[in-house]
Amino acid sequence: MTLAVGFVGIGRMGAAMAANLIDDGFDVIVYNRTAEKAAGLQRRGASVAGTLHEACEAADVLITMLADDAALEAVTSAPAGILTSLESGHVHLAMGTHGTSTIRSLASLHARSGIALVAAPVLGRPDAARKREIGIIAAGPEGAVERCRPLFESLGQRCYVVGTAAESAAAIKLAHNFVLACAIEATAEALSLVQAYGVDPPLFRDVLVEGLFAAPAYRIYGGIMVDRAFDQVGITARLGLKDLDLVLAAGELASTPLPSVAAVRDRLIGAIAHGDGARDWCVVAREQERACGLDDPPTEDIIEHDRVPGL
Repeated sequence: MTLAVGFVGIGRMGAAMAANLIDDGFDVIVYNRTAEKAAGLQRRGASVAGTLHEACEAADVLITMLADDAALEAVTSAPAGILTSLESGHVHLAMGTHGTSTIRSLASLHARSGIALVAAPVLGRPDAARKREIGIIAAGPEGAVERCRPLFESLGQRCYVVGTAAESAAAIKLAHNFVLACAIEATAEALSLVQAYGVDPPLFRDVLVEGLFAAPAYRIYGGIMVDRAFDQVGITARLGLKDLDLVLAAGELASTPLPSVAAVRDRLIGAIAHGDGARDWCVVAREQERACGLDDPPTEDIIEHDRVPGL
């Protein structure tokens, strides 16, 4: 029997994921507040629900891929939302990046309604989602996670099942994004350092990613910084700031200090203040350049006499 999959939230990631489920033969019913965004998926073979209630009623598993906690809480607790519309025994699969406190609270509310909440945030950018190369971190009631496994196999290259407490998946995703944000900030600072010595940025990128840092984070985001491709958006600066706020909240909830968050968070706030909030979050590299006076490439004379005294 083919699973009927409701899909709520079809932004860049959601649209790519829903398209893959359709292509694999799942019965997909999409709902989005902006109905026009569903047109492409409808042409691909999805059904389009007129209301959230309709999407829930038709679904064995309802996937939400929403931008923030407020949106998730709204669709869950609305008068005709998930808790009142999804049939008891069915599964709500929350695949966005959400706070540990929110997921913990919602898991309890779902359990009281007889609905299983599985948190399954994803690792990867929209282009990776299109290619089914994302990782998935899943946690929730054991039977519910297993019920979702065919969806995980369709959507990504690996699923990490991390326990029965849904908040565990949220914690891992936030920790992952925290490390990634620090890697982006460190790369931006390192680029500004070598530029101050007249080094060609693509040359430094090659040294970085062909040596000790031969990892996708440095290769992809270092490439975006060097190529100035800040409009190739995976996570916007605004969403990156939201994620770091969730990291801080998770740390506070667990009495865990996370001092490295502050530097990246301040850089993201600066990027937003300079009008770059909708660009990829590695636009923090521009903030570093501004701080170093590298908005315009320095002349050799400045490098020799002003930036590197004594050389």
